[in-house]
Amino acid sequence: MATATRGVRNNNPGNIDFNPRNKWQGQVGLEEGVARPRFARFDSPENGIRALGKLLINYRGKDGQPGVGERGVDTVRETINRWAPGNENDTEAYIRAVAWSVGVDPNEVIDIKAQPVLLAVTTAIIRHENGGNPYAPAVIAEGVRRALA
Repeated sequence: MATATRGVRNNNPGNIDFNPRNKWQGQVGLEEGVARPRFARFDSPENGIRALGKLLINYRGKDGQPGVGERGVDTVRETINRWAPGNENDTEAYIRAVAWSVGVDPNEVIDIKAQPVLLAVTTAIIRHENGGNPYAPAVIAEGVRRALA
């Protein structure tokens, strides 16, 4: 990518909204240098990826969509509907892209706590949020490892 995206500049490739109540490991505050700051900044990509992974894992305990998957948020469709609300995104396109990257049907139950699944979903979100993936596989793997620790 020629110019670093907002997510990459903030070491927040999932574009997680800043909330001062969240005490994410490595969170250094609200983004700077933009007219309308919104997203959190992290001290390293690994910690931004860790926060992304932790959020995805936490979604598992939330209420899912009736008739989709099993109990809780346990499909790509439910995960991305929660991650990327339709008022800001083409959520259906996002769901299709992530499901394709993970190699599952959008409504198929996934185990987000399984390292290969979390790695695939995280990588797909990074790619979608930033228009590409600027990170070496080892950087994403370390962020996912921290999320699962």
